[in-house]
Amino acid sequence: MGNENKSEVSKVLALVLDDLIPIPGTKYRIGLDPIIGLVPGVGDASMTAAGSVLLVRGMQKGVPRIVLVRMALNLLINGIVGAIPFLGDLFSAWFKSNRRNYRLLEKHETGTRRASWTDWCIVGTAVVLLIAVAVGVSLLVGWAFYAAFQSVYGEG
Repeated sequence: MGNENKSEVSKVLALVLDDLIPIPGTKYRIGLDPIIGLVPGVGDASMTAAGSVLLVRGMQKGVPRIVLVRMALNLLINGIVGAIPFLGDLFSAWFKSNRRNYRLLEKHETGTRRASWTDWCIVGTAVVLLIAVAVGVSLLVGWAFYAAFQSVYGEG
C-alpha cells in the first residue's frame, strides 16, 4: 500500500471516529468514538485501540518522538475522561483526539528517519498502557456506580 493510500486510511479513520455523523440543525459532527464509548468497559477501550492506529502510523512515517508522545497523550486524555459515563462521551465528542492526532500526523509526515526499535517499543508500550488505562478507568467507574447503587438501593 503506497503512502497516499495509507494517508487516506488515516484520514478516513479520523473522520469515522470523530466526525462521521452531522448533528441536524448545527455545524457540529460526531463520530463513532463517543457513541461506542457509551458501552461501559469495552467502548472506550476499543475506541482507544482504534485511535492507536494513527499513533502506529505516525511511528511508521517517522514523525518526531515528541509528536508520538503528544499523540499518545491525546489518546490517554480521551480514554481516561471518556470513561466517565455520559460526561466522558460528551468530552470525547468535543475533544476529538483522533482528529487532533491526524492533524499532527499530517503536519509532521515528512519525517526523514526510519522507525527504530526504540520507536516500536515506545509506541507498543504506549498502546498497551492506553488500552489498559482505558479499561481500568472504565472498570473503576463501573464499580463506583455499582457501589453507589448498592448503598442507595441495598442488596435486596
